[in-house]
Amino acid sequence: MTHTTSKQRIVIADLMAQSGVGFGTSGARGLAADMTDRVCYAYTLAFLAYLQDAKLLPEDRRVAIAGDFRSSTPRIMAAVGMAVSDAGLVPFNCGFIPTPAVALFGLQHGIPAIMVTGSHIPDDRNGIKFYKPEGEILKADEQAMTARAVDIRSTLFDANGNATSPFHLPDEDSEAHDQYIRRYVDFLPADCLRGKRIGVYQHSTVARDIFADVFASLGAEVVCLGRSDTFIPVDTEAIRPEDVQLAKQWAAEYAFDCMVSADGDGDRPLMSDEHGNWLRGDVAGILCARSLGAENVATPVSCNSAVEKCAWFDAVARTRIGSPYVIEAMQKLACKSAKNIVGYEANGGFLTASDIVLNGRMLSALPTRDAMIVPLAILLLAMQQNMSISQLCASLPQRFTASDRIKDFPSEWSRQRLAALNSGDAEKDKSAAEELFGQAFGPVVDIDATDGIRMTFASGEIAHLRPSGNAPELRCYNEADSEARALEMNAICLDVLRGWRQ
Repeated sequence: MTHTTSKQRIVIADLMAQSGVGFGTSGARGLAADMTDRVCYAYTLAFLAYLQDAKLLPEDRRVAIAGDFRSSTPRIMAAVGMAVSDAGLVPFNCGFIPTPAVALFGLQHGIPAIMVTGSHIPDDRNGIKFYKPEGEILKADEQAMTARAVDIRSTLFDANGNATSPFHLPDEDSEAHDQYIRRYVDFLPADCLRGKRIGVYQHSTVARDIFADVFASLGAEVVCLGRSDTFIPVDTEAIRPEDVQLAKQWAAEYAFDCMVSADGDGDRPLMSDEHGNWLRGDVAGILCARSLGAENVATPVSCNSAVEKCAWFDAVARTRIGSPYVIEAMQKLACKSAKNIVGYEANGGFLTASDIVLNGRMLSALPTRDAMIVPLAILLLAMQQNMSISQLCASLPQRFTASDRIKDFPSEWSRQRLAALNSGDAEKDKSAAEELFGQAFGPVVDIDATDGIRMTFASGEIAHLRPSGNAPELRCYNEADSEARALEMNAICLDVLRGWRQ
């Protein structure tokens, strides 16, 4: 008698709707409790099947897997590894390293890569980022994955979606970790940071030891600070008040040239000036691009307009928010024969679509968010200009941005509220915007619906509202001619938006 194992066909779009785990601005995200072994296994199978059908699986059968330090990550990495193995491929365990490190490893070896991370969001949530052999998946890839159906053996998971038998990943291999460190140590001159005193705010970022190793290898004096065994959700776009205070305290105590850190998965940087003031990511992006000799820049519509006002770049392409859109814009620039193409986001993540050559040394293109390159490039620029970090920031056109978000604000609520400002009738939309904000900010002269609603007032001030792509949050970005005014605008906007929840 032969026994057959029954299988269940799962449509990924249906699974997303049932589980609440869906694609956001970068990767799939959801509550860790909803990201069951079964859900993560199915998503990984769909990704690999998509690559197989698109003939994107190389002869090297490895799939690189890595993760961050949040509590649910090891379990999800195991579910991902089980799917890789069941698909007839070889899980390659890169361990707990930054997203750009595993992405770089995949690019260099021409193999898929998968990163288990929820980035900056709290520990009760997590996510998965997928990389094709040539780089990060884009929105068209996500749509193709979502439309797929996969067959899963019914005995693999129990009724709660837990694996019925444990899957053990192979032992960690340090090759991806070591390659990522060499990327920067080999690119920059030996001892180029000698004489610099740098604080590394380690908290729970998976990049914490790599940051310290790279800066020390380049000659800097490194002081490690704030290491935590508990996951801390550091959001580089909405910095926690306690992190603002810590930076001020450490700067006064240690007399640093700067402090550096990153979010949970090490793809969004934090960098301070010598006074302990954290740089905004879109300001850091401009300075990094300048230091690397970029000629063409892609950046989301939410980013500081100083990138145009400084006139340092041949072209600035504005995009929707999310690294896939920045990558698509960089690809379009490349199709127009543009050179020295980079991209950055308001969160500070920096992407390179072109190989960068400085002092006869080459940094290969890495078209996904990276945190490491930003503080390194800015420090070098400050040294070349014989300026402190604060002086370098002051050399930019003085446009200031502020951002924050309202938590526990479901995306559907956000879309419903913002629809009233995006009817398609320009004059009607301006009038609706002025009803909300006109008393505080004056007449509305333009509304941009590229991503959310970005309102420009007659004063030149800006208010930009959009739902988060990764969490149930409504984000607000403001821009003005002074930091105090940008912060004031942000507080006013948030007060108005809180009323939307009632």
